[in-house]
Amino acid sequence: MTAESTLERELADWPADRVRRAIAHAESGDVDRALSREERTLFDLCALLSPNAVGRLEDMAREAQRLTRWHFGRTIGMYAPIYISNICGADCTYCGYAVRSGNREKRRTLSESELRQECEALAALGYQSVLLLTGEAPNAVSPGQIADAVSVAREYFPSVAVEVYSLEQEQYEEFCRRGLDGVTIYMETYDRETYGRVHLLGQKKDYLYRLNASERAGRAGVRRLSVGALLGLFDWRVDGFWTALHARYLQRTCWQSSISISFPRLRHVPERFHIPALVTDKELVQLILAARLVLPEVGFNLSTRERPEFRDRLIPLGVTMMSAGSSTRPGGYVTYGEETLEQFEIEDPRSPSEVAAAIRRAGYEPVWKDFDYAFDATSRAEGT
Repeated sequence: MTAESTLERELADWPADRVRRAIAHAESGDVDRALSREERTLFDLCALLSPNAVGRLEDMAREAQRLTRWHFGRTIGMYAPIYISNICGADCTYCGYAVRSGNREKRRTLSESELRQECEALAALGYQSVLLLTGEAPNAVSPGQIADAVSVAREYFPSVAVEVYSLEQEQYEEFCRRGLDGVTIYMETYDRETYGRVHLLGQKKDYLYRLNASERAGRAGVRRLSVGALLGLFDWRVDGFWTALHARYLQRTCWQSSISISFPRLRHVPERFHIPALVTDKELVQLILAARLVLPEVGFNLSTRERPEFRDRLIPLGVTMMSAGSSTRPGGYVTYGEETLEQFEIEDPRSPSEVAAAIRRAGYEPVWKDFDYAFDATSRAEGT
């Protein structure tokens, strides 16, 4: 069996019906046992995601806080997204960038000089970690252009990650040579039937190619791998379970990479789309706590999709990275302002300094940089 088929097999061992049965059959005693263990299994995860765990959220929160502090200390990493293009050839029905979304706002790809303006603005705010994003449009923004953008961003920031369309291992290797250290790829939903219904055009329709992209990036030498499901497309408990299974798989197969999970929740969508499985605040909290108890060494990312007060309450519950002052438009910081099409409407409009102050009030320290150039192979090779 090939390496790329292994993850598919593991997911097939846990079909939705099996996950739902395990969750539904979990009793209070199963929750107690899951809480008492040091090392937790996928069956423990089902118990912690179950309705019987709802009454134990405070106990779960205390354990999640203990584990997070043990493995990550009292720190929250800070990062910002830079959208280098909103041109998209895919038709993801839930997304504002989709080619058939009906949006008429301007679509642009940043030039090198415009990208530098955005980088300079974020660097001036203190950021040292950025995430470069594009739409699903290889013909508009080629892998070579993304590699060039990584090179530019690397001049300004010690840590550069990308969230772009799925690529081959050799292309990720080229990104690493340019200074890349992170790749984020959301599966959106691990349920193949739902995946097919919401992805109607473009390369992104290929479920397996996207599923295995994170592993290809890890084998290419990417230092940080981030995965996640877009909560609201499918049963949050099942997609949450599958996300955790994926993270555990990457911990084993890409052991030289650090693994993190994001918890994006659908809130604002195009008019043509109806969110099929809305996730409440309490359900999101339960998912984050359950995931932390089963994945104590995995980083948790939280974006500006969530409201300020809710984000602040989540800080002690397992979060390790937060974005702040975000724009989801190309050139949204200084170049074009609000002239271009945004991917989604953010919920937390606070400035980086305001978010950093909130982190300190919660008893944590905002961290703008989690490693030094001296430890980076690209920098050593360049003599920087």
